Amino acid sequence: MDKIVIEGGHRLEGKVRINGAKNAALPIMAACLLLHGPSRIKGIPNIVDIQTQIKILKNLGGDIRHIEDGSLGIIFRDGEHKEKITAPYDLVRKMRASVCVLGPLLSKRGNAKVSYPGGCVIGQRPIDLHLKGLKALGARIETDEGYVIASAGTLKGTRISLKGQYGTTVLGTCNVMTAAVLAEGTTIIEDAACEPEVQDLAYFLNKAGAKISGIGGSILTIEGVKELHGVDYEIIPDRIEAGTFMIAGAITKGEITLENVRNDHLVATIEKLREIGVEVTANGNTAVVKSNNTYRPANITTMPYPCLPTDMQAQFMALLCTISGKSVIAEKIFPDRFIHSAELRRMGADIRVDVPYATINGSPFLSGTHVMVSDLRAGAGLVLAGLVAKGTTHIHRIYHLDRGYEQIEKRLSQLGAHITRVSE
Repeated sequence: MDKIVIEGGHRLEGKVRINGAKNAALPIMAACLLLHGPSRIKGIPNIVDIQTQIKILKNLGGDIRHIEDGSLGIIFRDGEHKEKITAPYDLVRKMRASVCVLGPLLSKRGNAKVSYPGGCVIGQRPIDLHLKGLKALGARIETDEGYVIASAGTLKGTRISLKGQYGTTVLGTCNVMTAAVLAEGTTIIEDAACEPEVQDLAYFLNKAGAKISGIGGSILTIEGVKELHGVDYEIIPDRIEAGTFMIAGAITKGEITLENVRNDHLVATIEKLREIGVEVTANGNTAVVKSNNTYRPANITTMPYPCLPTDMQAQFMALLCTISGKSVIAEKIFPDRFIHSAELRRMGADIRVDVPYATINGSPFLSGTHVMVSDLRAGAGLVLAGLVAKGTTHIHRIYHLDRGYEQIEKRLSQLGAHITRVSE
């Protein structure tokens, strides 16, 4: 098992290219189950979650290969492997997004057996809205020994609401959308998730021959079609990775140029950084983050897109811990998502958690120590704190980080960080 070791106190400077969005890539890869003919997907990052998804799709009969230009070639041959309908526990337990094969399997093969998903421990994330939507389309669903077992003859379009206790469901919207594109008639999804990753899946399906309208809004209209064809497609840049590197530049009082970004997907993150006092210049597909050496505390509330994403909460917490004054974070998506606060306190941060709020009394002085990663974004927050902590920070259980960030230590090192990966 590896760990990351950081010697803090070094200003970051230079350019970094942002990879494709893992949260767009995973459901798009699963949607290839629906397509007739080969597809080439460009921009897919080389991370553990993608490797896990490849294993799941191969287990379902997919022919998947890496292409020289960095693309991924995916084909499911019609008439073959129809009996392969199981996404097993030993793979699905590793990441929650693997549940997004449920809708395509049900739609294309009429049956699906998918283990309840695993992934990061960040609070309750039930899949009841997924199942509610699929049942509305006509699926028969039962659970047995930790598996969702779904079957259907012909799915039929209907009107569905996907509103839950904490708002919309991203993966649930993806599952219902992919099930509905081949259904008879018209499906209207109310309270659909509006996140860019959901939009990207819809654009991918439309390019493959689907008829989805209302993309980017909370009401999606899907007219069922008979068949979808393979496509060439490039996924969107990862807005969470971009935000993480923006805060890396800000927290070290550095200057970083980010390439291959969608600034329109980063509006809430950029606005909050500017409110704190960070200079952000967004131009085309680049963004420049620069310190003006005077930062202010801020209050943050995580909400569904287009508001500040919950996946940026830990990174902002790390930044606010280094800014003198009182800041408050309200976590409205996953109220229990504050496990990383205990590790930041080990580094000297003053944080009080009263769910769903965290109150931070910031100080410019953090100290390096041994900390453990509890989930993917918590790991990113601890890395950011380590970049400015006095002394040496040892970050353990970094397999969580590898799920979502490709070679983060090498890319930060190229910007001037003193960071290495070592074997424990």
